[in-house]
Amino acid sequence: MHNGKTQTWDAIVVGSGMGGMTAAAALSKTGHKVLLLEQYTTLGGLTHSFSRDGFSWDVGIHYLGCVAPGDRERSLIDWLTLTPMAFEPMGAVYDNLHIGNAPPLALSRPFEAQERDLKDRFPDEADAIEAWITALRKGRDLMYTLASTRATPEFVGDMIAWWNRRAIDKWCKRTLQDVVDSITQNPELAAAFTAQWGDHGGRPHKASFAMHALVYGCYLTSGAWYPVGGGKSFADHLIPTITQAGGEARAGVKVKTLLVENDKVVGVRTSDGEDIRSDVVISNIGARETINKLLPAGFGPQDWIDEIQSLPPSIAHFSLFLGFEGDVTQAGATRTNHWFYPNGEIDAIWGDAPDGDPPGFFVSFASLKDPSHDPGPKQKYAGEMVVWTDWDCVARWSDLPSGKRGADYKAFKQQVEDKMFALFQANFPELAELVVLRELSTPLATEGITGHYQGRFYGLDGTPERVLSDALRTKTPIDGLYLSGQDVVSQGIQGALWGGILCAASVDPKVFRKIRG
Repeated sequence: MHNGKTQTWDAIVVGSGMGGMTAAAALSKTGHKVLLLEQYTTLGGLTHSFSRDGFSWDVGIHYLGCVAPGDRERSLIDWLTLTPMAFEPMGAVYDNLHIGNAPPLALSRPFEAQERDLKDRFPDEADAIEAWITALRKGRDLMYTLASTRATPEFVGDMIAWWNRRAIDKWCKRTLQDVVDSITQNPELAAAFTAQWGDHGGRPHKASFAMHALVYGCYLTSGAWYPVGGGKSFADHLIPTITQAGGEARAGVKVKTLLVENDKVVGVRTSDGEDIRSDVVISNIGARETINKLLPAGFGPQDWIDEIQSLPPSIAHFSLFLGFEGDVTQAGATRTNHWFYPNGEIDAIWGDAPDGDPPGFFVSFASLKDPSHDPGPKQKYAGEMVVWTDWDCVARWSDLPSGKRGADYKAFKQQVEDKMFALFQANFPELAELVVLRELSTPLATEGITGHYQGRFYGLDGTPERVLSDALRTKTPIDGLYLSGQDVVSQGIQGALWGGILCAASVDPKVFRKIRG
């Protein structure tokens, strides 16, 4: 999508993930010519899909909230795309919890239905469950209020924060575990409250409760949904908006540094030595990555740099992509997702991989969620298993290029894959017999594809400090440089969408009219 002509743009967006695409599309809708640059070979960031032997997997989408007809996020997506995207509802039940030896707990939407689900399982904990649902609603509403401050003048944000200071103390400054401990002393109920923390990657003892309420609450308003055609549908629908307005989207272009003149950002320089100029540069690669990879040495306010560098990164992960042939529904596959904690350890990660067993894992069958999927005569279906881990387990190979990490890395990957598949086999024995393809992805792959620091899938951790950090405003203290993506508002696709929209509004206030609408 490179016409080779225009080298001066109204805006340059670095990184084509959800936040980058939405920022670029929103500015395109308001009359700007935008250049979107992606260092990977495929556009879309963590919304992109890949294929092997007739199977296709999403790299970062398992389900979405807030995209039902009438939802504000859905209306924004409709506005940003030339032709409407289609989303398929997952049904009333969207997640199943498997905690220790307890029977599986099916969780449904909306808030009222999940309250009944929990009361049916824990009839003696009605007061605690009602308090939990109330807390989720309040925490989520507060996060929506605070999100707007990312794109407002600092004094306006300070006023909003002051007005909501008591709610901030109660919901933002306390961790998920702190709030849960104040509501119930029942360990089984507490586990059920926190089991889906992987949706934002913030472990319960570290994550701000309000961040959990925002992400978790997305599924409790209008249900869980899946994009028809898979995650790549976002790029398929958003990129044409950019190109129709005279913009471009280029894959395989790595930005080496920002161009700076008179303390102002005036463009970017690619790794090929090409200088591309614009008075607006939007970084969608992550706040820490922007500092570490794009800023020229010694440039930028040190207090802003130090604050971002002090915010801890989120967790890393292994993904085991599975290809099935046969009747998967008969063998136990479902449209709903599954969260497993075999020993009841909710807050643990597999930090010593491949030793021991993963304390928890997530299983999803994307093909069953997508009505456009054609299994063909061989009945091909795709599934995925995710285990949360830490960068340290792969750090010793991080300086080596892919394909040249040696026999010990190959053996490590095989051990991890075998451990993960053994757990899958134990829980889905009939499905395991239908597996004809297995492919493991490690944090090194995430780092290589996305450029995220240490392969951290969710970028910055959702701690109280991150939720309240002024350093994550869309308009940085550097003239001409803006931040977009999930580090601005919250982790995940919905958070990245809002990060992109708010960033575009910071560049052109006309975008605010659409947000308010």
